[in-house]
Amino acid sequence: MLLTLMILGLAALFGTSESQTGCFGNINNVDATGASCKTAGQEGLDYCGGPASEKIAERDLNNMNKYKAIIKNAGKKKCVDPAVIADHLLDATQILIDMIKGIQKKFPRWTKEQQLKGGISAYNGGLGNVRSYENMDKGTPGNDYANDVVARAKFYKRNGY
Repeated sequence: MLLTLMILGLAALFGTSESQTGCFGNINNVDATGASCKTAGQEGLDYCGGPASEKIAERDLNNMNKYKAIIKNAGKKKCVDPAVIADHLLDATQILIDMIKGIQKKFPRWTKEQQLKGGISAYNGGLGNVRSYENMDKGTPGNDYANDVVARAKFYKRNGY
């Protein structure tokens, strides 16, 4: 559930599907490999990657829709895409914003989208764990945290967040 909240929070960071993209980048422009086979297996799936992340997000969609109006409002207030907030919610969103800002300072030459993904990874593993874009997920559960969260957030984005 925490991962789902994180993903929904990320979806909020990226804006609504209609127009809002948030102040921290566009989730649809963030690359992601999705859930590792380890993470997917823990969810009872026999496949991994983006499709596995989307299946996991799909399972949570009906529950998240109960909070859609609140999530969209939080996204507007915090300039964060509701698709990301849907998995993160308001309190955790501030932690995520702090991590993104930390990554922005640590890696000022990265694109907004790279900084966003780095912030997502740092949310889980800490700023010190993010040493490069290519290996930012090393040391996170399944070694796929940001990639899985981004893939799920993209699913929520396509479903109205």
